Amino acid sequence: MTALQPTIDNAAAANVSADRAQTKPAPQAAPAVSAKTVSAKTWLAVFGATLGAFMAVLNIQIVNASLADIQGAIGAGIDDGGWISTSYLIAEIVVIPLSGWLAQVFSIRVYLLTNAILFLAFSAACALAQDLPQMIVLRAIQGFSGGVLIPLAFTLIITLLPAAKQPVGLALFAVSATFAPAIGPTIGGYLTENCCRASQACGPSCMPAKAPKRPATRMPAAKRRQSA
Repeated sequence: MTALQPTIDNAAAANVSADRAQTKPAPQAAPAVSAKTVSAKTWLAVFGATLGAFMAVLNIQIVNASLADIQGAIGAGIDDGGWISTSYLIAEIVVIPLSGWLAQVFSIRVYLLTNAILFLAFSAACALAQDLPQMIVLRAIQGFSGGVLIPLAFTLIITLLPAAKQPVGLALFAVSATFAPAIGPTIGGYLTENCCRASQACGPSCMPAKAPKRPATRMPAAKRRQSA
């Protein structure tokens, strides 16, 4: 019995240590990111992406409101002018399903910034189009780059904002998606009437085609005497 006493004491001590280890409280998990920790830089990124989606949708309605003047400027017929809007819409429909895969290939930041720059560049290039084929090609590329801005804006809202602030970001996205088609014809008509026709600041594609001036002809002397 005396020889077994140290063994029994060691076993009892081991059991006590095990019980203490089991009763020890588990470490608390790291607290979730608070909604108050959203930085101004994050909100700026979300607002910028939402503004890009707003402009991509707005560009459809602005051109539709000014389509008659654009057709006259580039010499397009009534039936052919519809391709100016159709090419933009088809390019957007094609690129939106591909945006998720392309963002994984090039990274969201590079893909979004590149297409935002291309969208601005080809928006300006459309004002320099001289005929219908040029306008259709430029509008298609513009729609291909502008269509990327719509799904990536939604992606940034979901990934950058915490769950408590995502409804605010989604509300901004919903406003951009619904307000742009509503205000687009008004802005397009205003720009056509005031900007393009008055100051010609929107580029030659907005201006209606002007009839060539005929050379002035002098009236014969006999007719001038009769009229006098």
